[in-house]
Amino acid sequence: MAYKKSKKRQLKNIDTVIAHVSSTFNNTIVSITTTDGDVLLRGSAGQLGFKGARKGTPFAATQIANNLAKDMQAMGVRLVEVNLRGPGSGRDSVVRALQSSGLTVTVLRDVTPLPHNGCRPPKKRRV
Repeated sequence: MAYKKSKKRQLKNIDTVIAHVSSTFNNTIVSITTTDGDVLLRGSAGQLGFKGARKGTPFAATQIANNLAKDMQAMGVRLVEVNLRGPGSGRDSVVRALQSSGLTVTVLRDVTPLPHNGCRPPKKRRV
């Protein structure tokens, strides 16, 4: 009995999604999930062929968002909530690219983790 490859299930007619943007100094990663948290699409600068220092640029982040927006419009998505995380330069350009591609950004959240008291400092130096 031959192995039968299952077809990839395409979720259609999703109205609202959440875009999780993780932007570091070296890379920008975007995950598109449903409101329940199921990942629909994902993209990163390395996936598009950027290498080295160019992965952390705003241009690379714009390209990621444009690619994902094209796929989201094929699914029927119209509203996007955006969760931004990290200090990188691709944060703003992802949001601008999503808006310029015709999607409506409803919520902008900054979910960057901030330490309340931080790590314990190193012991005092004795000379």
